[in-house]
Amino acid sequence: MSALQTLAAETGVHGSVGSIGYGLAAIGPGIGVGIIFGNGTQALARQPEAAGLIRANQILGFAFCEALALIGIVMPFVFGK
Repeated sequence: MSALQTLAAETGVHGSVGSIGYGLAAIGPGIGVGIIFGNGTQALARQPEAAGLIRANQILGFAFCEALALIGIVMPFVFGK
């Protein structure tokens, strides 16, 4: 059974392809948020005097990553049936 046939079989029982797509689309922003806060913590440990600038850049990067996740939620509704 090919991957396309498997995906078609899943849509009949467990929901739409959009929900599977969002699950895959959420991986990227999740990894991005982990990288942002991991590197931000390292930067704060190395230069605590730059905490304000580092924190502002972390929040900005987090907002961009979460915007990608929200776009992933909305797209199945936009292109759905």
